[in-house]
Amino acid sequence: MTDVSTTVGRVDPCRLIDLPDHSDDRGGLTVVEGGRDVPFEIRRVYYIHGVPDGAARGAHGHRRLRQLIVALHGAFDVVVDDGHASARFRLDSPGRGLYVGPMIWRDMVDFTPDAVGLWLVSELYDPADYYRDYAEFRRDARAL
Repeated sequence: MTDVSTTVGRVDPCRLIDLPDHSDDRGGLTVVEGGRDVPFEIRRVYYIHGVPDGAARGAHGHRRLRQLIVALHGAFDVVVDDGHASARFRLDSPGRGLYVGPMIWRDMVDFTPDAVGLWLVSELYDPADYYRDYAEFRRDARAL
């Protein structure tokens, strides 16, 4: 795994990661191991589903949290923003995830009606880790 400690708060380390596939004639099996397939130990898992047409999720940043986002079914876009630049990633395969590091604002948009997204994250839920105001996030991100 690439060391991302020197690139915290930049879009550059946000990247698609191909996940190990162990499929055969019985079907697909995709594995994600913390510290091996993602550059962090997994401390929390959650999923999003049933997103209404035109709705968006996210609209926040994290101070410390790192995550891998996977579209288990259907598709959606993740827009990442470091306060200087942004990038957009389409997630549409359970065999590929998007790594998002700390100090990145994220928006999830353009969900297909059947989309199910899985989040594997490095931290337990902590409201103090969240930026919910983009102006505050941008000020702090630009100071890095």
